[in-house]
Amino acid sequence: MQSTGKKAFKLDIAALHATCEANYARLLALFPDYETVNTREFCVGNARITMQVMERCRYTTIFRLTQAHASVEWLGNLRIEVRAYHDAAMLEVGVFQSHRRVQGRYQYPNARMYQQDEKTQQNQFLAEWLEHCLANGHAQITLAPDA
Repeated sequence: MQSTGKKAFKLDIAALHATCEANYARLLALFPDYETVNTREFCVGNARITMQVMERCRYTTIFRLTQAHASVEWLGNLRIEVRAYHDAAMLEVGVFQSHRRVQGRYQYPNARMYQQDEKTQQNQFLAEWLEHCLANGHAQITLAPDA
C-alpha cells in the first residue's frame, strides 16, 4: 500500500474546549443578565446584533445570535445558535447559518464539503465575532424628553 504523504487529521479537543470556555466568558460579558432578560440588542458599526434566549434549562441555555443590516463587505446577515453549558462554563455552536449538528471532524472531501475541522472553525469564528462585538459594540440609548 502506498502512502499519499498526507497525515490523518486529528481533532485538538483541548484547543476546542479552550475556545468554548473563552466563548462562554465572552457571551456572559455581552449578556450578563440573560437569566432574567430574554433579549439583548446593540450595534456594531451599522450592524444590529441581537442575542436572544431561546430555551432555559437547569444546566444549559440556548441562545440565538443574529446580526442584521451589516455592510455586505464585512459579513452581511448572520445567524448562530449556541448552547451554553453552565456546569462546564462552555459555549458551543449548534447551528451556524443553516448548518446544524456539525461533527467534530470530517473526511475530506465529503458530500457537504465541510472542512475536516468544521466544528473548530465555527467555534473559532464565534470567538472572533464575540471579541469584535466586545471591542466595538455600543448600545443605542434613547433619551426621554424633558418633563
